Amino acid sequence: MYHYDPSTALEELTEDATLPNPVHIRDMILRKHPSTDKALELNRLFVEYQKCFGETQKLGKEILRQLVESLSLNRNSI
Repeated sequence: MYHYDPSTALEELTEDATLPNPVHIRDMILRKHPSTDKALELNRLFVEYQKCFGETQKLGKEILRQLVESLSLNRNSI
């Protein structure tokens, strides 16, 4: 499980194109105990990642919702 191993998470991202949950990213950062400067830099990147992750989830949900809706309309018209 990649949840606490950044190397495995990166490998899985490359292979499967799945993004790790922001909670797991945050845990990885905390477990590495970065220096103060590095922690600030990582936190800025994390906040942006979290924002983009949420926006991507919304888009994905909307696409799936519309697909389900169109499938049910197609079934009803047959």
